Amino acid sequence: MVTSAFDKTPLLAFQDVSVSFPIYQTGSRSLKKHILFRGTGGQLATDASHRIVVEALRNVSFQLTAGDRVALIGSNGAGKTTLLRTMAGVYQPTSGNVTSCGRISPLFDIALGIDADLSGYDNIRLRGMLLGLSARQIETHMADIGDFTGLGDYLSIPVRTYSSGMMTRLTFAVATCFSPEILLMDEWIMAGDAAFLAKAQQRVAAFVERASILVLASHSFEICRQWCTKAIWMERGQIQMFGEIGAVLQAYSEISVGGP
Repeated sequence: MVTSAFDKTPLLAFQDVSVSFPIYQTGSRSLKKHILFRGTGGQLATDASHRIVVEALRNVSFQLTAGDRVALIGSNGAGKTTLLRTMAGVYQPTSGNVTSCGRISPLFDIALGIDADLSGYDNIRLRGMLLGLSARQIETHMADIGDFTGLGDYLSIPVRTYSSGMMTRLTFAVATCFSPEILLMDEWIMAGDAAFLAKAQQRVAAFVERASILVLASHSFEICRQWCTKAIWMERGQIQMFGEIGAVLQAYSEISVGGP
């Protein structure tokens, strides 16, 4: 169950949240082994309809409030991306409750809402609508978005001509054209060039200073310490530890083989 509101202090809370995905082809042991050891990191189980499912998240509970900057850490397949997508409402819980108060801005799917045949300006309008902005709000922010991207005249031509770096600039600028209460990020944003990365850091830092919530999934201890004050350590779809960033990173580094 998911509930939301936009007139209260920013909040994101999970209560015993589980997310399962049915597996429709279960005829070979190799598939099961692949799921268990190389895929989602979840557990195989059966649901009420006796289907084989992967339990991607299991009984996850936590609460974030305004000012929290939280790193999601864990091995590949630990459930970090599933947790981010459940926070954003992309995945619905199989059981449990998700409560959010405040506008959520996800920055982990740069292709969402992009039409390759439209210009950069038209895609700004399209993505703005997907983020819940009115036409007036989008036009108000248009100049700021265009300036932040640094794409200049390229904004007037179809985005199919853009490089991946140009696309990152465009989508990041649109998603951050207002101050979201809850900002969800994957570490792909750290792959930009140095000049853009510096601008991105300044922009996100400004969000956090205005009491927004930041959740960042990353394998980099350096990035986690730089951007976050708390951490959630995920393994096999469950929270292993939630607390102060230094303590969680220390515990994770002692358990994981060679660290992230």
